[in-house]
Amino acid sequence: MSILNLRSHKAALGFIFVTAVLDVISMGLVIPVLPSLIEEFAGSNAAAGIWNGAFVAMWAAMQFIASPVIGSLSDQYGRRPVILLSCAGMAADWVLMALAPSLWWLAVGRLLGGLTSSSFTTIYAYMADITAPEKRARAYGLIGAAFSGGFVLGPVLGGFLGEYDARLPFWAAAALSAAAFVYGAVVLPESLPPEKRMRFSWRRANPVGAMVLLLRHRELTGLSIVNFLLYFAHHVFSAVFVLYAAYRYGWGPREVGFLLAMVGLLDMAVQGVVIGPVVKRLGDRGTMILGLFGGALGVAMMGWAPTGLMFALAMLPNALWGLAMPTIQSLMTRQVSESEQGQLQGANMSVASVAGVMSPLFFGWVYSISVGQGTAPAVSGFAFYIAGAILLAAAVIGWVVARRAERSEAAAA
Repeated sequence: MSILNLRSHKAALGFIFVTAVLDVISMGLVIPVLPSLIEEFAGSNAAAGIWNGAFVAMWAAMQFIASPVIGSLSDQYGRRPVILLSCAGMAADWVLMALAPSLWWLAVGRLLGGLTSSSFTTIYAYMADITAPEKRARAYGLIGAAFSGGFVLGPVLGGFLGEYDARLPFWAAAALSAAAFVYGAVVLPESLPPEKRMRFSWRRANPVGAMVLLLRHRELTGLSIVNFLLYFAHHVFSAVFVLYAAYRYGWGPREVGFLLAMVGLLDMAVQGVVIGPVVKRLGDRGTMILGLFGGALGVAMMGWAPTGLMFALAMLPNALWGLAMPTIQSLMTRQVSESEQGQLQGANMSVASVAGVMSPLFFGWVYSISVGQGTAPAVSGFAFYIAGAILLAAAVIGWVVARRAERSEAAAA
């Protein structure tokens, strides 16, 4: 088990929770203002759609490459140095972006951000080191709550600061990441004893190798397609959400920040409160389908909404989207053995990263065309219609694959 005594264990839990909150707040801080800064450099809202999509794709591509490498490095050198280096790297990244004089400097910042944020996988590994297996679900739930809470607070604070200066949220994010580094340097103990460490291996650090598992089972392959489509559709938010709200409704960072905070609160409610009773009543398959249909309806309403109020109300059915991802994960875990669960999670992260590279580029391109010269305002939401159609396709595939998986499980019982 862990090398930590009780006092160090509590300090470590506190640090991990605080660090997760600070890191996610720092990322949320810049969400309302980064697209407008990109637009300032790009010269137009349409061009900003292309660039913003490219930046999100670069961030995801760096995560795809770096996550397994950083995980393997933490296996050899321990969790503490990797986590602390990440906090310092994120602080440096935000300073770089606060001072960026051009789009290319912002691009370097996004690459560095993808590299440093890849160590979130090390945070999960640290929790596994210090927590008994039967208590890990609750521990991971605390991290999930920290992430959701950070995304509630971050955009609100970023929107408020962005009203005064578009660069100010970046400085605030740098201060938070630096605070996490100082705090961790003082209180964070190492969780991985030397005798349990493993030498770095490029074979284990290969992001493509983990995805081979998804091709071994027909049902698992089908569910991984559903997972990919869900992630692909979700990146319509990171690619065009802020730009669209500014273009269609004239919203600034403050309005966008408050709306994103509302989205975070709804997500916390759905995943923390609603999902349990719904799964008990509908089962994993029914809950997954309800979530995908709710997300499709909500995201389509966002593209149609003629007013800012209707756009905000579309977040209510869209919040049901939060029912889909946990139930897809639950269905997938039943298709592999206990010894393959870790590899499965690595493969799912690779799938998410691939979607994160492709989707923002696609939606950024669609948005750029839809807000071009001579287009009607309603056409500007075309990217959201496409995302809704993708979720509907995911619901159909998911229904067929999950039903087949349930029949296979019943026959094997």
